[in-house]
Amino acid sequence: MKVTTTWTGGRAFTAKGDSGYEVNMDATEAYGGLGKGATPTEMLLSALAGCIGIDVTMILRPHLDKITKIDIETEGIRKEEPPKGFTNIVVTFTVDGEVDSKKVWRAIRLGEEKYCSVSDSLSADISYKLVLNGEEVAQ
Repeated sequence: MKVTTTWTGGRAFTAKGDSGYEVNMDATEAYGGLGKGATPTEMLLSALAGCIGIDVTMILRPHLDKITKIDIETEGIRKEEPPKGFTNIVVTFTVDGEVDSKKVWRAIRLGEEKYCSVSDSLSADISYKLVLNGEEVAQ
């Protein structure tokens, strides 16, 4: 896999991978950017959510017709000092539908432990939460 990232002026970059899709990134105004794209750290949290989300939907494939919503929120805690990497990340799945919470938790765990290459690539502690039909469900 290869991604080429090209500077487009100021603090902005455009990344393009083998898929052919482009992603625009920029720093916030506080760091000299114009805010015309996602920040790289937002992209990292998005990549984690997308990766585990794809895994979960693949594992839950037989039940997807009974699921009406899957939202994934990723919240990262960063170091105070540079390089300010993430130390902890909480991934919250909000799922609506007629599906057993044990099946959703199994899918999340399999994604985390066996399939998600993004989470496997991070050194941060990652924890997961599940909100099913409006109620938080423990593992």
